Amino acid sequence: MTDRDELDIRPSADAMLARIRGDELSHGGRGRLRIYLGMAPGVGKTYRMLEEAHRRVERGTDLVVGYVEAHGRPLTAGLLDGLEVVPRARVEHRGIVIEEMDTDAVIAREPTVAIVDELAHTNVPGSVRPKRWEDVEVIRDAGIHVITTCNVQHLESVADAVATITGAPVNERLPDEVLTAADEVELVDMSPRALRQRMKHGNVYPPERATVALERFFSEGNLTALRELALRFTARRVDEQLGVIATDAGTPAGGRFDLVAERTLVVIDGSAGARLALRRGASLAAALRGPLVGLVVEPRAGSAGSFDASRDLRENLDYAADLGADVIRLEADDVVSGVAEAVRSRRATRVVLAAPPPSSGLARLGRRTLLEELLERLPGIELHVVPAGERRER
Repeated sequence: MTDRDELDIRPSADAMLARIRGDELSHGGRGRLRIYLGMAPGVGKTYRMLEEAHRRVERGTDLVVGYVEAHGRPLTAGLLDGLEVVPRARVEHRGIVIEEMDTDAVIAREPTVAIVDELAHTNVPGSVRPKRWEDVEVIRDAGIHVITTCNVQHLESVADAVATITGAPVNERLPDEVLTAADEVELVDMSPRALRQRMKHGNVYPPERATVALERFFSEGNLTALRELALRFTARRVDEQLGVIATDAGTPAGGRFDLVAERTLVVIDGSAGARLALRRGASLAAALRGPLVGLVVEPRAGSAGSFDASRDLRENLDYAADLGADVIRLEADDVVSGVAEAVRSRRATRVVLAAPPPSSGLARLGRRTLLEELLERLPGIELHVVPAGERRER
């Protein structure tokens, strides 16, 4: 590929990414994208994809195989029987003829669904587009639905981390937007031990390759780390989808969608009790394997409240950062309104705060306490009240 070719191709890829970001809201007449995501080669992504292809064909769907690589696995290759396979394009590079997906032929065939394996694949130099995901976007532009596969290490955001973990460079990379904007992502999961057993039995690579692979990329530690990345990505995607569903359904904070992920919100001010509340909140978040959010409520312009900008507050904010909290600041008419807004926006499942100082008898007459107001405004939310503790020493 010449420098001129590269200059002509990249704007096209940028335009595709821009379109993908827009398609998160509306697909128009474009084809849908379904991705089988795995932690590593050999977990069964292509096999599952081909099983779905057969189910769709049996239901009468017009489906073709644009590209599938069986990698010498007999069971996977056997699933190609009975499916229409579009002949591949032959591209010559440095005197060698290499087969790639014939994107134009797939589009000319006008199927309802196209099966395209290995979304992150890099096409041979001389191809119309450098990356297979770009071919997939062109196919979707033609109104054809695409079912494909991808391993988590190819995501641009984690590729460098994977290279550090496994000691193997990740040369084929996929923009995260392609997966995050997909219509469906299904995780194909398998325990590291089970995948290693598949390797040992020769179900992934030939025996001579399997021995080396088990010692290097497919070590149990590497596979466990890759599995965690795949699970985290899928969980984050599901969580975002639930947030959209909850918003569209008008589900109140503490509703059924909030039970999926545990989020701890700690109210921060300059008191010694706030530091204790942060400590308690961090403990809860760690035990529940959920995020920790610190909240500072600042009085809205024109409201009666005053903002605590003391050194003690700054120290508490530093302490929150040390605990790994995501600290947010909200302007509100009062603390209750600020907490309620933060609970809704962050979909918190529990709130931790220091016990407010006691009021005198006369001050309590005719007034509800902060806790009473929070209980009324946040039905279904757990409130954890931490004793104020000793006065901070200077």
